[in-house]
Amino acid sequence: MAITYTWAITALKTKTEGSNAGAVVQTYWSKTGTDDDGNVGTFYGATPFSSANTESFTAFADLTEDVVLGWVQAICVGGYAEHVDGHIQKQIDEAITPVTVATMPWAPEPE
Repeated sequence: MAITYTWAITALKTKTEGSNAGAVVQTYWSKTGTDDDGNVGTFYGATPFSSANTESFTAFADLTEDVVLGWVQAICVGGYAEHVDGHIQKQIDEAITPVTVATMPWAPEPE
């Protein structure tokens, strides 16, 4: 079954003083997978960045979600990407598995 993925940046932290003030130093993001039946799983991540690279510095006001997602997606590769997708798949699988809400063993018998 195919899974469609959607990425989002949920929050950013920026450097407040010194050189490159306003540089993004921390991203918070999510990747959501939805299968063909509408079952959903979401992974929430946090990725730090160094503000030391002055050659590729982009002013905060000039950033777009696509630019920041590109930074995160460039790091979310290989084994880390497999880890993220594995968590999403596990949540989708759990959504498919039927469950029963059990009565607590210490609860009084229904009358």
